[in-house]
Amino acid sequence: MSATTKTRTAPEGRTAPQASAITRLLGDRRLPVLVTAALFLAMYFTGLSRYQNYGFADSQVFLNLFIDNGYLLVAAVGATFVIMSGGIDLSVGSLIGFTTMFTAWLVERQGLPLIVVVPLALGVGAFGGFLMGYVIHNFEIQPFIVTLAGLFLFRGLCLVISKESISISDSTVSTLAQTRVPLGLGDLSIGALVALAVLAAAFYVLHYTRFGRRVYAIGGNEQSALLMGLPLGGTKIAVYTVSGFCSALAGLLFMLYIQSGDPLHAVGMELDAIAAVVIGGTLLTGGSGYVIGTLFGVLVLGLIKSIIQFEGTLSSWWTKIATGVLLCAFILIQRAMTARKQT
Repeated sequence: MSATTKTRTAPEGRTAPQASAITRLLGDRRLPVLVTAALFLAMYFTGLSRYQNYGFADSQVFLNLFIDNGYLLVAAVGATFVIMSGGIDLSVGSLIGFTTMFTAWLVERQGLPLIVVVPLALGVGAFGGFLMGYVIHNFEIQPFIVTLAGLFLFRGLCLVISKESISISDSTVSTLAQTRVPLGLGDLSIGALVALAVLAAAFYVLHYTRFGRRVYAIGGNEQSALLMGLPLGGTKIAVYTVSGFCSALAGLLFMLYIQSGDPLHAVGMELDAIAAVVIGGTLLTGGSGYVIGTLFGVLVLGLIKSIIQFEGTLSSWWTKIATGVLLCAFILIQRAMTARKQT
């Protein structure tokens, strides 16, 4: 026999070690999150080098990503629960818009204090999510159809309250909107701090509680989860309730950010939330993803807006174009990962 051995080759023409390394890489559930984090860092350092004379290196510019996108982060966290379970929620933007109108109407037109209005708004949002989850599970209707109905319902309720924008002059709202918490390198708004608190709570729930494990299990394989005796119906209803609650909370934060209610507020924001979740690495089919990836997805979308503003010569529509390109890229990555798992 010859002292040398031939190198085995994979069917695609690559050597076996190379093929196994690629398979391991595509099989790593952390890959999409790592790609998103690397993309954010690459974009941020590109901005530092390109706009260093325009104040991009100021730490406050980085913190402004949380201030300007806190409401989107909260909405995307709620959408993460739904998508992780294998569902979809198209009512997010309409529920955010309804919350701004509902809050503005109660505070300005009815004279109720904000401390009373906030739990009412959150309760309405959570109840709306509960109803959609109940219909989806008990009547076995596709989430797309039920939440699309929710989209029209809440947008219609906005117009029932008022066809015109309602400005909020309440002193409590103004104080909360203008409050900044110093952090040494800069400051954060109340809305940004609330968003980070929601993110931390969601991270704990998804990764360290039974409910979180049920969400992953149902999204991964609903029939297997049912055979394991997991409470399928209760979990499904719960994730839509969480999404409704988060959407209402996002509406309150958006109300603080804009200080008004408008029937056209947050039109299409459900698509931004879904895009942030997908770009953050959560599989659209459910069962795989990390809520920390949603954070990076929101930061990437926010950074795109910031770079376009610093550039000065680009239309804001480039934000949508860049988001579409990123979505296509991450869906292709997801497709490659699922294809490797099936082979």
